[in-house]
Amino acid sequence: RAANPGPLSDAAITAIWKEMMSGSLALEKPLKVAYLGPEGSFSHLAALEKFGRSVELVAVRDIAAVFDHVARSTADYGIVPVENTTGGAVRDTMECFLDVSGPVQVCAEMALPVHQNLLSKAALERIKKVYSKPQVFDQCRLWLSKNLAQADLVAVGSTTEAALLASRVDGTAAIASSMAAELYGLAVLAPAIEDNPQNQTRFLVLGRERAGPTGRDKTCLLFSVSHKAGALVEVLDIFRRFGINMTKIESHPSPTKSWEYLFFVDIEGHAQDPNVQEALQGARPHTRQLEVLGSFPVTVSAG
Repeated sequence: RAANPGPLSDAAITAIWKEMMSGSLALEKPLKVAYLGPEGSFSHLAALEKFGRSVELVAVRDIAAVFDHVARSTADYGIVPVENTTGGAVRDTMECFLDVSGPVQVCAEMALPVHQNLLSKAALERIKKVYSKPQVFDQCRLWLSKNLAQADLVAVGSTTEAALLASRVDGTAAIASSMAAELYGLAVLAPAIEDNPQNQTRFLVLGRERAGPTGRDKTCLLFSVSHKAGALVEVLDIFRRFGINMTKIESHPSPTKSWEYLFFVDIEGHAQDPNVQEALQGARPHTRQLEVLGSFPVTVSAG
C-alpha cells in the first residue's frame, strides 16, 4: 500500500487483487468454502471478504456444520466467528474445537467491521416489533432504548432470518447487514446503530493443513490444567520465560469435569518457531491437555 502512487485507492486495489486471487484459486481447483448461513449473514460477508466471489460458498445451518464440512473434506475451507469486540467470545465456536473429529486447523484469521442496520418496509414510528439475534440486541442496546423503547425485541437464529421476517410481517423491523436489506427488499431506516462504532467480529479460517511460518505469525492453543493452586500461573510463566507474548486468554468450563476449565490462548509466533516449540514442550507436563489449534499469519482488520 505504501508504494501505491494512485490513481486508484488502496481499497480499490485490495478489491481488485482479491478477485484476481479468487479467480486464480478457482482455476487451480474449484474451491468450496463453508460458512454459517444463510446468505446475507455477517459470516457470508466475511467469506466474500476473505475469498472473493470466484469460489463456491456453501451456507450451512450452524457452526458445528462448518467444522464438519472441513473435517470430512466436503469443503476445502470454513470460516467461523470466534469473538466480537462488544459481545466477547463466540461460545459455539469454542465448543466445536472440543468436539470436532478430523484434521481441522486454524489457517488464517480476519477481522470484519460489523455495522448493524435497522431494516424495515415501515416508517420508524410504526415499528412495533424488532427481530434479530440476542447478541445483536446487546450490541445496539443504547440506540434501541432511545429510539424504539416501545418495540418488542424478538430473538431469532440469524440476522438473515430477521430480515426475512421483517419483509413479511407489517409493522416490524430487523437489525441486520445492508446485504440483507438488498436481498429482502427492505429500506435501511437507520445505518450503523451499534453502540460501539469500532464494533468488529474476528473470524477464523479453518482448513486441513497448517499454514507455514511467515515471521509474523500467531498460534491458537487449547489447554487444561490440574485443579490445584497455581497450576495456570505455572503454564503462563513458562511462556513468559521463552519470551512469548500472549495476546488473548479465554476460559471455558470443562464439558467433562465440574469446576474445571479449558483455556483458549493466542500467542505470538508459529508452532514451528524454536522458542514456541520449547515453550510447548516445557508446558506439557503442567497440563492435562495441550493442543495446537493452528498457526497462521497475523492479519489486520478488513476495510
